[in-house]
Amino acid sequence: MITSRAFAGRRYAVLGLARSGLATVEALVASGAGVTAWDDREEARDDAMALGADIGNPLDIDLIGFAGVVVSPGVPLNRHPIAAHAREAHVPVIGDVELFAEARGELPLHKVVGITGTNGKSTVTALIHHMLESTGVPSLMGGNIGLPILSRDPLPEGGVYVLELSSYQIDLSHSLACDVAVLTNLSPDHLDRYDGFTGYAASKARLFSLQHQDQVAIVAVDDDPSKMIAGRINHRLYRVSGKDIDPVDQARWPALQGPHNAQNAVCAIAVCRVLGLNDEAIERGLATFRSLPHRMELVGEARGARWYNDSKATNAASAAPALAAFPPAPDQRLHWIAGGQAKGDGLAACRPWFGHVKQAYLIGDAIEGFAAEIGDAIPVQRSGDMATAVAHAAAAVRPGDIVLLSPACASFDQFKDYEQRGDTFRTLVEALGA
Repeated sequence: MITSRAFAGRRYAVLGLARSGLATVEALVASGAGVTAWDDREEARDDAMALGADIGNPLDIDLIGFAGVVVSPGVPLNRHPIAAHAREAHVPVIGDVELFAEARGELPLHKVVGITGTNGKSTVTALIHHMLESTGVPSLMGGNIGLPILSRDPLPEGGVYVLELSSYQIDLSHSLACDVAVLTNLSPDHLDRYDGFTGYAASKARLFSLQHQDQVAIVAVDDDPSKMIAGRINHRLYRVSGKDIDPVDQARWPALQGPHNAQNAVCAIAVCRVLGLNDEAIERGLATFRSLPHRMELVGEARGARWYNDSKATNAASAAPALAAFPPAPDQRLHWIAGGQAKGDGLAACRPWFGHVKQAYLIGDAIEGFAAEIGDAIPVQRSGDMATAVAHAAAAVRPGDIVLLSPACASFDQFKDYEQRGDTFRTLVEALGA
């Protein structure tokens, strides 16, 4: 695990004891810090106590003198009372990524790459990590992907920490100066946590304000809000665009098809060039990369069609690039499974690509709303649930077709999370046989 003498003798409160919370408790205690931890679940409190933490709700204790309150990124600081309670005690509210940043000085010489954006950041993070590892550069993924960063063993000298960073994690960081910081794109999302889109964009832009003058910013300028952020960066900046990718080159990268993956690829290429990889190593990494689970993941072929799991597309802006990736052709028709718990942004971002879709199969709470939005643009089946949608699609496909689960919705109406939704889809497809 990652520890630091900087934490020794200090006291921290940890609110929320899921994976990252327990990893934080363990790292702080191992560093010689005092920890007061809390979770509503008794078993989680027992786990923290076994690691050496005191048990107490940070909302009920005097926080004066604490070095920080460490919260999960899921805690809504604009609504949760811990923000005001900590502010009254002049104690910062931070996350585990901030603790990692504070521990960096004691780690072997390394680089940190931070990737943020509304969409694509998981793929860009995994792609950079893959390209580094395939050339022998020590690397690990952390932040919003993979295992909690503090639970990982430090990299040897020359290693690269590749961090996927949500806006929430940036909000909880104060000293994270990334050697390379990336913005993939920007569109409205998580507006319940911010003062409109302006506040959300400012959170993303803050990643660059934390950098030093000699560090590198990379911004994909395919959308106007990202262009505006790029225009305000006054240190070393590379502007990139998905249009920079030659379609002939992209055809050689099986897991990186479609316009959105052109943008993902160009961001990763720019990072790896800054880090010193040559073009041959970069090309090899692009060609051998495999899709992340639930992100345009080819889960199999059945009834002559290819079936893709894009369950991570929890809003229309995420689903639109997936639809764009499959233009109609004489031997290829697109069947789209969509729906779930709507986020309120509708399907406007998907509308330009409705012409790619042969038929839509709607599930979950969004059925009637989505059906009304689609209107006569696409034939619609009100399938209701995932099993029925897969059965309807399986009955309609012909050889060469594509079936795409890209819901444009949250999953919580019928599933625990988008991962369970995608796993259910995969299991149903596998049951169809070849």
